[in-house]
Amino acid sequence: MYKIEKNLNKLNKNQPTFFLDPKEQLELSKKRKKDSYQIYKPYSDSEKNIFYTKEEPKVILYEIKSKVPLEHREILGTLFSLNITSELFGDIVISNNHYYIYILETIAPYIKNNLLMIKNSHVELVEVPLETLKDYKKEFEEIEIIASSTRIDTVISRLIQTSRPNIIEKIKNKEIILNYEVLKNNSYQLKENDVFSIRRHGKYQYIGIIKETKSKNYIIACKKYI
Repeated sequence: MYKIEKNLNKLNKNQPTFFLDPKEQLELSKKRKKDSYQIYKPYSDSEKNIFYTKEEPKVILYEIKSKVPLEHREILGTLFSLNITSELFGDIVISNNHYYIYILETIAPYIKNNLLMIKNSHVELVEVPLETLKDYKKEFEEIEIIASSTRIDTVISRLIQTSRPNIIEKIKNKEIILNYEVLKNNSYQLKENDVFSIRRHGKYQYIGIIKETKSKNYIIACKKYI
């Protein structure tokens, strides 16, 4: 709630918010009239966006130059190791073996000067035009599984092919994030478009039940972020 109030105060002062995840965007939109703000989207289907009233926010797009392949989680983990919060940077985009990240201009010099290594390999941040990714579209791998229910522990155990007790252990260890919050309830029934991530296994979007099988199980569709 503090983050929402902090960003609401910025809007009330005609200042852009920080980067907001989809859950925060929804909460903040409930507190302002629809026509009283605009949304800055770095690209067409960006996940983290910025609300503003007058002037667009000042954002930098860095390409991360690396001699070794990188994964989203490795880039994210390195960013957090710099003791910055997620509100200061936008989406991490991996496209055609190129790596990009959106950063608020105010924090950009600090990140450029300190993000020098990822996965024990030297990297360099190079500023590129914001238009570089204007036509970028997220890519997904469509997955179908057979599960006995839409409980999140059941679905995830089928997705990553492990037992439900292992999933419950992951929940206890705060390794599963549901709709941008740490999952606490292993019996949560997934709803259409729920987004969840599993540490070391990636990020998924729940699509829904396709049909019921003769044995009363369900064929369930999900998308995995690539």
